[in-house]
Amino acid sequence: MPATRSTIFRRTLAAVAALPLLTLAACGYGSESKDNDTSKVAAEGKKLSADTVRIGYFPNLTHATALVGDQEGLLQKELGGTKATYSQFNAGPAEIEALNSGSIDIGWIGPSPAINGYSTTDGKGLRIIGGSASGGVKLVVNPDKVKSLKDVKGKKIATPQLGNTQDVAFLNWIAEQGWKVDAQSGKGDVSVVRTDNKITPDAYKSGSIDGAWVPEPTASKLVAEGGKVLLDEADLWPDKKFVITNIIVSQTFLKEHPDVVQAVLRGSVKTNTWINANPDKAKAAANAKLKELSGKPLPADVLDPAWKSIQFTDDPLASTLNTEADHAVKAGLLKKPKLDGIYDLAPLNKVLKAEGKSTVDDAGLGVK
Repeated sequence: MPATRSTIFRRTLAAVAALPLLTLAACGYGSESKDNDTSKVAAEGKKLSADTVRIGYFPNLTHATALVGDQEGLLQKELGGTKATYSQFNAGPAEIEALNSGSIDIGWIGPSPAINGYSTTDGKGLRIIGGSASGGVKLVVNPDKVKSLKDVKGKKIATPQLGNTQDVAFLNWIAEQGWKVDAQSGKGDVSVVRTDNKITPDAYKSGSIDGAWVPEPTASKLVAEGGKVLLDEADLWPDKKFVITNIIVSQTFLKEHPDVVQAVLRGSVKTNTWINANPDKAKAAANAKLKELSGKPLPADVLDPAWKSIQFTDDPLASTLNTEADHAVKAGLLKKPKLDGIYDLAPLNKVLKAEGKSTVDDAGLGVK
């Protein structure tokens, strides 16, 4: 029986990260993770209900809350005698698989793999328990070939992967212009060329693409090659905010170790507070961690503009998660997913209240 578009989309999400962001140096997307048991702060003080909490994240700037929290020991500080161990992943499906198998307990991850991980387990695998970052996605073009947004018609524009978050966003934007594109083939009034982020800069330099709708730091890499930012996706969203990184947890771990989950969230909130109060120090800390993990830091002409385009927030921006899912449905790539119960923000809101901060909303998608 031929696969439906919904099935194809789900298979795509199961094979690639929904927010494939350029991992540093020559790292590509795969199922491997890199374990890192070191921490700037040793596990000291009162032990919580678990001896260890295993945390996963990507070595990407949009996961800077985890990068900085790991590098500066801010997460470990809140955990006291419970030890934090870290694993780095190159792809969302690998992190979801690790969470489902019990290899990690908590993870920083993009919205689409979180949606897929929740829906494919019939709502039993994970919960989104907090936000981490917004923004950091741009349409960058060759200024010699594309002078304005209307000039995108007829051009070859790269996205990271069929059905990934940027691909869906671009297809939705194309439709809003009144242009037609077949979502599966990418053919139509615009040629949507699915290209791994790690090779997109070379494709741009060779002239095989005219631009790309991509996340940071790929967007800033293209700008460093002479590209021009034609559109910042943030400008398409209310208040210029949309989720790009969430915090997820295994439902089993959440049930058995709520005190540990709350400690990680407290560390995340305090890390974001520090990042926003000390942007230069935080940027340096994130880049130091990236250098440790990849062997090579980002150069200033990529790091600086990429960092400026990302907002670090505790709010998971739940309404935008639902909108992103709706965009995939409109593109014909996804059957409407059942997202009721995907959020449990009670632990986060407890932390936010204790820190004197405003609580956040689950857009009606929280546990009942």
